Amino acid sequence: MRLLLVVTGLALFGVPTTDPRRSLPASAELSPRDSALHALNRLAYGPRPGEVDRVAALGVMHWIDQQLDPARLPDRILARRERDFAVLALDAAALAEVFKNARRERRRESMEGMTPSSDAIGQLLQVVGQVQQLAVVRAVLSERQLQEVMTDFWVNHFNVYSGKGADRVLMPVYIEHTIRPRALGKFADLLLATAQSPAMMFYLDNWESVATGAVPPGVDRPGGRATKGARGPNENYARELLELHTLGVDGGYTQRDVMEVARLFTGWSIARPAQSGRFQFNAWAHDAGEKTVRGVRFPAGGGQEEGIRLLRLLANDPATMRFVSHKLCARFVRDEPPDGCVDDAVAAWQRSGGAITDVVRAIVRTPDFWSAQTIRAKIKTPLEFVVSAVRAVGGEPDTTQELAEVVGRLGQPLYMEPSPAGYPESQEEWVNSGALLHRMNAAVALAAGRLPGVTISLDGVVAPTDEPDTLIHAVDTRLLGGILSPRSRAVMREQVDAVRNRVAARALAVGLALGGPEFQRQ
Repeated sequence: MRLLLVVTGLALFGVPTTDPRRSLPASAELSPRDSALHALNRLAYGPRPGEVDRVAALGVMHWIDQQLDPARLPDRILARRERDFAVLALDAAALAEVFKNARRERRRESMEGMTPSSDAIGQLLQVVGQVQQLAVVRAVLSERQLQEVMTDFWVNHFNVYSGKGADRVLMPVYIEHTIRPRALGKFADLLLATAQSPAMMFYLDNWESVATGAVPPGVDRPGGRATKGARGPNENYARELLELHTLGVDGGYTQRDVMEVARLFTGWSIARPAQSGRFQFNAWAHDAGEKTVRGVRFPAGGGQEEGIRLLRLLANDPATMRFVSHKLCARFVRDEPPDGCVDDAVAAWQRSGGAITDVVRAIVRTPDFWSAQTIRAKIKTPLEFVVSAVRAVGGEPDTTQELAEVVGRLGQPLYMEPSPAGYPESQEEWVNSGALLHRMNAAVALAAGRLPGVTISLDGVVAPTDEPDTLIHAVDTRLLGGILSPRSRAVMREQVDAVRNRVAARALAVGLALGGPEFQRQ
């Protein structure tokens, strides 16, 4: 009760809008420790206890090179923890069976006027929950931190709303087999994989997109049962492909181009979700006529290959290079990235043919990545906040859905953003007084060992002491890199002073540090 009363009054901390450069030295040079902390905050989900010193001793650029080659990094602890997630053992057919059973049960219970509560529906909900929790566990525990950050980036870039029908069971395969293996590969391969993903096909309705007047084999007339709901080419995927996945809204395409792209992808479909949900190309549904997209002619009769040709053209289009590079620089540098960072990323894209590893390496080697204007210039998303806080105190997440639900309550339910644009990158979307109060409550609960879904021990973070100033200094050094503002220090001092138990005082100081404005920045 005491902690809850304390947290209720923490509007004193305020919104973290202070200039992050004020706490930096005038010199352009960062110490090895400062460089390590910055790299861990941007290319990882923040440091675990002792990790800043380990990365500084290793050499931050050497650590970055290791992260860019994740296959060579052992990840044994995470591998053991992943065995606890039953969803990883389910293939597409097994997941389709889960969906089929839940749909049948919903229909039965709806007809009988009952509230859905069956084991089949519970299993469906468990699939969704495990996918969300697995993302949090991986972000907390994985040694391959950059791979986790890039997986999150691409899942958001190629967003699929898992709350839509069959996407509840198509998402596991989408993440495991479409995004994760290609998160640091070639952009063209990733683009093609998402285009043929059943999750994407279902989300943006392309699985029902057919040529005007097309009739499937065995059906005598249009409008029969097999073509019910198919009304010609569907433009949803075509529009998002151009606007969000590749060229960008200012990428130089027209509505006519959208219509032509939709024709190119007619027949790109999936087997029925209740069967296998796998990608399939239906030649009978494809528009076999000639098409022209942005001045490029696609001769008649191209079949499935013309869609593949378009995707490879888009993947290496200058507008795509700039649009996606801008998003990557916004993720790793600043919400409004400098032109120099984007230019260097585009140049790396051109040299490497779209190798994501080379593009990211170019970004982290730009002066912009290490500049005073970049250090602590970004606000953490709810996922970044929760994961970085758990990592900061050496927390061990369990396999329940509870820690993922904390992320959801803070405003970012994983894989549940309905908009194809995904969750926003800019800090304005995440920072307000109400959101910060919820973060503070979560931080204090975490430090006190009362946050559901995670086990912690503060012994490896900071020792308890009877001296409040010594405690606050230690917490500032270990968790914040020594950037605690005078205002935050005064608030912490006042609150810690009122707690007589040294263990409880330590938990409160850690909670206030994690929930305060300095920790919200990265």
